[in-house]
Amino acid sequence: MKKKRHEHHEEHIDETWLIPYADLLTLLLALFIILFASSQIDSKKFEQIMKGLNSGFNGGTGMFEQSNIVPLTVSPNIEKKKEDEKKKNEQESQQEQQMKALHDKEMQDLKELQQKLDGYIKDNGLLSQLETKLNEDMLKITIRDNALFQSGSAEIKQESQVLAQSITSMLSGYNQYNVEVAGFTDNVPINTREFQSNWDLSAKRSLNFMKLLMQNGKIDPAHYRSIGYGEYQPIDTNDTAEGRAKNRRVEVNIIRQINSAGAKSFIP
Repeated sequence: MKKKRHEHHEEHIDETWLIPYADLLTLLLALFIILFASSQIDSKKFEQIMKGLNSGFNGGTGMFEQSNIVPLTVSPNIEKKKEDEKKKNEQESQQEQQMKALHDKEMQDLKELQQKLDGYIKDNGLLSQLETKLNEDMLKITIRDNALFQSGSAEIKQESQVLAQSITSMLSGYNQYNVEVAGFTDNVPINTREFQSNWDLSAKRSLNFMKLLMQNGKIDPAHYRSIGYGEYQPIDTNDTAEGRAKNRRVEVNIIRQINSAGAKSFIP
């Protein structure tokens, strides 16, 4: 009697699902690579990744070669911004150079004018009555009131008109500058028929002196103004006769248009 053979067949697991699963993982990987590349805002890197992925799929052909891929346009915008920023910086640098050149030219002009004035003051023995001072804002000519006026009066002395004419002749070569003629007094009250306060006296004195400067017709009135400050901008104490004498003055201020802070002018 033959023995029966029992054949045991091994059971095989169906693994066909692995193929689409692997394809799905590959596609997801490609998607994340694309998103990563896009987040870097670099069109060159994006193009390199596309070429690499295309060559890896179907021998270089596939879904990534479709014509509906939207090209990145951010990089040209960045380049344009950089170019605009560069032009802006160049313009600002040119403006700064121009301002510095004007600043230096004004300093040279006003130093030259100061030397002329100082020479006139020295030659005519006026050191106790006039002085000049140059700073970043202006060239200041200070004239003591006793060199121009009688006490309590705004009428300019006859002998002082030569002084005004000499100053005008020197100023006429610098008509591009704005000039302020300012009057100042001490704090001793005044109340006369003509002047009710020191405001009135200082304003009238500055106006009369400015009119005298205008008489030769060589300076431009559009660049001039007069103003009275009264007793409120002293340069010395009002407690002594000497201090009050210094405070009673007329100033002719040649204003710089350009200083270290930029353009500056009191006339529009």
